[in-house]
Amino acid sequence: MEELKVSLEYCYGIKKLDYDFDFKTSPRYSIYAPNGFMKTSLSKCFMDLSRNSETKDKVFPERASKRAIKDEAGVDVSSENVFVIEPYNASFSSEKVSLLLVNKVLKDEYEKALSKIDEKRSSLIGKLKQLTGLTGRSNTPESEILKCFGGDSILEALDGMESDIPMTEDKRLSGLVYSEIFNDKTLSFLESGNIKAELLDYIQKYDDLIEKSPILSKSFNHYHAKVVQKNLADNGFFSANHSVNLFNGQTKEEISSADQLEQKIEDEKKRILADDGLQKKFEEIDKKLKNDDLRKFRDYLFDNKDIVAELADYEKFRRNILLSYLVNQIGPYKEFTSEYRAGKSIIEKVISAAEKEKTDWEKVVEVFNSRFTVPFKIEIKNQGDVILKNAAPFVAFTFVDSENSNSIPRDELLSVLSQGERRALYILDILFELNVRIKNGTKTLLIVDDIADSFDYKNKYSIVEYLKEVSASHNFRCIFMTHNFDFHRTISGRLDIKRDKRLFAARNDGNITLTQEKYHSPFEFWKNNIDRSRFTISAIPFVRNLAEYCGWQDEYLKLTSLLHIKNDSHTITVKDLEVIYSAILKDKAALVLPDHGKSVIDLVFQEADLIIPEADASAELESKIILSIAIRLKAEIFMIGKIVDKAFVGAITKNQTQKLFERFQSDFPQERDALMLLGQVNLMTPENIHINSFMYEPILDLGIGDLKRLYTDVKSMTK
Repeated sequence: MEELKVSLEYCYGIKKLDYDFDFKTSPRYSIYAPNGFMKTSLSKCFMDLSRNSETKDKVFPERASKRAIKDEAGVDVSSENVFVIEPYNASFSSEKVSLLLVNKVLKDEYEKALSKIDEKRSSLIGKLKQLTGLTGRSNTPESEILKCFGGDSILEALDGMESDIPMTEDKRLSGLVYSEIFNDKTLSFLESGNIKAELLDYIQKYDDLIEKSPILSKSFNHYHAKVVQKNLADNGFFSANHSVNLFNGQTKEEISSADQLEQKIEDEKKRILADDGLQKKFEEIDKKLKNDDLRKFRDYLFDNKDIVAELADYEKFRRNILLSYLVNQIGPYKEFTSEYRAGKSIIEKVISAAEKEKTDWEKVVEVFNSRFTVPFKIEIKNQGDVILKNAAPFVAFTFVDSENSNSIPRDELLSVLSQGERRALYILDILFELNVRIKNGTKTLLIVDDIADSFDYKNKYSIVEYLKEVSASHNFRCIFMTHNFDFHRTISGRLDIKRDKRLFAARNDGNITLTQEKYHSPFEFWKNNIDRSRFTISAIPFVRNLAEYCGWQDEYLKLTSLLHIKNDSHTITVKDLEVIYSAILKDKAALVLPDHGKSVIDLVFQEADLIIPEADASAELESKIILSIAIRLKAEIFMIGKIVDKAFVGAITKNQTQKLFERFQSDFPQERDALMLLGQVNLMTPENIHINSFMYEPILDLGIGDLKRLYTDVKSMTK
């Protein structure tokens, strides 16, 4: 991605924004936006894109929103190529942590062995689905085998069933449909014991009839007889002209064909099942199957009365049916067990190696532990399963203090951490996500939204250094956004963001424009242009602080008189200011300012009047400082003129504007409009214009439009 073309309309309060980001010369941008301008709104637009969500204007949902974010070819940027780092999101957890735990060589070896096993397993399970009728998502052949034979793995369970498989297939059992007999409703019914007595009566009667049969007995029932008949037929016994004799209690009857023997067994089975006494016992069972949920089960039993006797030990019956299916599919089953045993030793070897493997995940944790100050340590408890079985990582946290350490769940850990420490834990999840993208070579548009907000300085600079390393990857294109000018300045310097990539956001009637930063250090720029009226005035607070710190007391007091109305305020001329600047700014000893005889106070108001009609988007820090000074001076002129108490005003040594406001409030409580306006003056003209001019963030964050309106209102009040 060499270019990013962003076009937004009516998106989260952004009326319109069009900007083309050019990454050809540098992969990084930094955008400074005062509070309330557009930073969060722009971040949300990119977040929507990353989530494949629509972007809307939530305040005015009826407005048609437009979001176009395209590359240099005019193609929409893909969601997977966008990652937004929010200031803080307690619920964020990278879904890709497991990808950092994988050694590719081990993973490939493991998956190759597992793939061969799974191919045979899938073939076998497919056959079992047809036989069992278990084709749903929850009840499957695998789930039923695990229930009946135990175990955590279907592979191990199938392998372990071999010793239980009978030598020959019982076609009677393998022909039954498992799902028709055993489901949640029927099992619940059988487990309740409500039918136990009836089943025992039925079985006793059935056994009595079997014992009285001329050809069958309890030890040689019709099931056994069918097995004998099938084995004889399958092995060519009758085709070799052999015959068998059945003893009917009195004489022997010769049977010379498989069909004749099968018919004889079937007739005897029907005779026994048709017995009136046995029928009555079945009807007792049937009476308890009138429930709608059991109707299908009842119908199946009615068509297969010979299985009723097996239900007394239904758990054994379940296992026998499943085993009969494996005999029916003995070929696919043998292929599975053969492949499983061949690959098992490979899998065990790889798992053992994986548990010892040092992974990218550990490298991320090492970076985190070495750079960020937090009272906990982290480790993965199930590394082998994550690497090889695609299990979710189980992250263990150990809280450490000066005396002891203790493992603690993440939720409990969060409850004992400070806000800064919780944010650091959030950063750990961000590191995981970024490292996965680096590892996979994912081309990423990285949007960083005030990530260092509310961090202590050590962790803040740790974040900056890490972002510097990440942004050096040729697969990343980065846009850093902040409302903190100090952070904008820091990240621009440390990440070597070029001047044309440092942007300021401005708003005009909801339309957002991004313009190149005019200067990185205002003080140096002002000093170099101090002979121009706008910078002559904006430098007053800065030079005043220098005078205070360097012990220039007279100069300090004179400059204070240009920020508050004192007895000499109106008499200080541009020439006086030139003398002070020349003395304190050693490289400006030859400074010559225009209009020597002009009052500096008049120059302040003149320059403020010139700023009012200028476009808001063109306003820089100096314009905000001049308006702030002018507003405060106008307000003090108004209050001093109303109070008319020279002794009171002359006795004020600090917090002059506030002291004047308190006196005005006391003397003129009825002047509500004036009090409201003066209250705004105290709120919107920060102390920075004279107490600490090295930290201008509060003024930077003020909208120029608000300052213009306040100056105009205060000016009209003083006329």
